[in-house]
Amino acid sequence: MGSRFKFGLIGKDISYSFSKKYFTEKFQKLGLNTYKYNNYDIPEIEEFPFIIYQQEEQFQGFSVTIPYKQSIMKYLDEVDADAQKIGAVNTIKVTEDNRLIGYNTDVYGFRKSIEPLLQKHHKKALILGTGGASKAVASVLEKLEIEYDFVSRNVSENSLLYSMLTKEIIEEYTVIINCTPQGTHPNIEDAPNIPYQFITDKHVLFDLIYNPSETKFLQEGKKKGAIIKNGFEMLELQAEKSWEIWNS
Repeated sequence: MGSRFKFGLIGKDISYSFSKKYFTEKFQKLGLNTYKYNNYDIPEIEEFPFIIYQQEEQFQGFSVTIPYKQSIMKYLDEVDADAQKIGAVNTIKVTEDNRLIGYNTDVYGFRKSIEPLLQKHHKKALILGTGGASKAVASVLEKLEIEYDFVSRNVSENSLLYSMLTKEIIEEYTVIINCTPQGTHPNIEDAPNIPYQFITDKHVLFDLIYNPSETKFLQEGKKKGAIIKNGFEMLELQAEKSWEIWNS
């Protein structure tokens, strides 16, 4: 452990965040009474440099969440090769000479969390959403040799529209991962607009959301006999990986 005791989460509308509670409790358990973890809720990413340079104590690391996992990269001195390939950073290590190095631990968390659910017939996946988290998910699916397509509300050459999802597509793509914020508390009646009537017990539905623990997306999958999982374990795993990086 270094001489730096300060950590923070960079994001927008993050009062709900898992990270502050998780790390505050972790510091207590480890007896690290001088360690602090704060939320930095900023309306624009351009405010990030002010957070670093206006503080009296020096930071050891940051977590980064929606919507800044991609836009934060321009402020970093170095980006780890995996994070560079994905195009998204969720963990920043601050070195002793105040250099900022970006990593992506979502990849580690997602892979460890979804791998036990996968069976031989899970060959194709739909990734709902195209933000920073979806890039990490795509990277993991590539490593697992699972073909994937993005689904978006906007027309793009790299993604399907929700309106294009037919019975045939849903039957073929037996892994569906929600990387959108739809269904997050308090908007618990919201869900991605997919044809749930075609989900079967052959499907895995994975939601990166963890609050509520069972989103409407997951509830609809459960009704059809699908294997379902929320993002809580993924978050714990990526947080532990971040802690490892900060202390390496």
